[in-house]
Amino acid sequence: MGQHAFHPSSPLPAVADNELASLATALMQSRQTILPRRLLAPGPDAVQLRMIFDAAATAPDHGQLLPWRFVLVPQAAREQLADVFGAALLERDAQATPEQLGQAREKAYRSPLLLLAVVDGQRGDPGIDLSERIVSAGCAVQNMLLMATALGYGSALTSGKALKSAGLRALFALTAGEHALCFVSIGTVETRKPLRLRPAPADFVTRLGADANMSRELPDISMSP
Repeated sequence: MGQHAFHPSSPLPAVADNELASLATALMQSRQTILPRRLLAPGPDAVQLRMIFDAAATAPDHGQLLPWRFVLVPQAAREQLADVFGAALLERDAQATPEQLGQAREKAYRSPLLLLAVVDGQRGDPGIDLSERIVSAGCAVQNMLLMATALGYGSALTSGKALKSAGLRALFALTAGEHALCFVSIGTVETRKPLRLRPAPADFVTRLGADANMSRELPDISMSP
């Protein structure tokens, strides 16, 4: 990859046969969600982790607010997180069985690298809406997943009702304006499943003002008037 390195303020280098585009396409298409229980040690080392975080830093950020952050959950803190998951389940269902509690707690121990993505709805310019901040965080997360894929690791995003629990907010010291967005899990893949069928552009691209009954063929999205 070193031969294609470029300074952030410089234009992309001209690469014969759209090599960069082909590499990017291959990377994006190879990314898939691997369930956290199938993500084993080893996880990224310190150098690779820095690469993953540097990838997050390239996300678009209106106003340069840096409205998101990531909290590493080391192995030494997994038991505390397991307690939070168990307590959150009991808050929702006081009749939860010991087996269900065990399943909730076990989720805290999956994958060698576990991060919580946090979005701040109040940091910086109040005129920049929460939705924009979440989009920025989502781009940062996707960049991290793609870098993890490029490094040969599997990854997953997980959420759940425990993210809104008072116990989780307290454990991660979230401020009043912060929201726990999701957990990011990264590790070595134990087993892979076949790549899922991706939607075609015609499934999600339309033209403003087009007839609702228009053909499902890919619309003309050229920039010409």
